Amino acid sequence: VELESEATEQITNEEIQEFCSSTYGTTFPIFGKISVLGDDKHPLYISLTEESAEDFRGEVSWNFEKFLVNGAGVVVGRFRSAVEPSDERLTDAIDTLLATP
Repeated sequence: VELESEATEQITNEEIQEFCSSTYGTTFPIFGKISVLGDDKHPLYISLTEESAEDFRGEVSWNFEKFLVNGAGVVVGRFRSAVEPSDERLTDAIDTLLATP
């Protein structure tokens, strides 16, 4: 998730992919830039931040927030930016979800 600012408005999707790959070692495709706040908020983020269970609602406050979504498309976890991708809270939640039939 990239929150818009004047400094990031001109960054291309390819530059975002390169930044994430070189900085964080990501090997998976990254979403293109979309609005996560405001009047032009993408429908995905409307669903994640406004239509999910009460515990997971609320605006995205900073880059790299993570939403954990089950196979039925229901948000079952939300991890703020301070939670690193390797944090056991996140990896344990993913492992638990993957082990659920």
